[in-house]
Amino acid sequence: MTIKVGDRLPEGALAEFIETETEGCSLGPNTFKVSDLVKGKKIALFALPGAFTPTCSAKHVPGYIQHAAEFKAKGVDEIWCISVNDAFVMGAWGRDQKAGGAVRMLADGSATLTKALGLEFDLTEKGMGVRSQRYSMLVEDGVVKQLNLEAPGKFEVSNAETLLGQLG
Repeated sequence: MTIKVGDRLPEGALAEFIETETEGCSLGPNTFKVSDLVKGKKIALFALPGAFTPTCSAKHVPGYIQHAAEFKAKGVDEIWCISVNDAFVMGAWGRDQKAGGAVRMLADGSATLTKALGLEFDLTEKGMGVRSQRYSMLVEDGVVKQLNLEAPGKFEVSNAETLLGQLG
């Protein structure tokens, strides 16, 4: 079953490659419970099929980085990019995209959360395994308030501008 507006995000975990050690976060991959990350926060979340892929690298991530200040001005606490890649790949991609401070690059390495959301996309026949569909959502305190799911192969409704416009 696919998640919908009004649903609570399922239990799950995401990993993030931490570049700078802080209290509670060591250098390298750190795993976080989704329920802890969203508690009391407004999150602009977008997911895509894979790191370093053409549309994802040229349009999807850059749009959210470019509009990060506007999201913050409209009350968004964090912007997340989720992909079915490991934390090392997401960390490298974040450095390549210069996402630091704007977008958290979060890994769903085994597609566990993606499958729980009902938003997986099986590209096994193309040698890419199970990936995430392309979408964006606004989540407030763990509840989905907006969901913009792309048709396969499209990039029309999950972009930063669309989600930003839905914030009012």
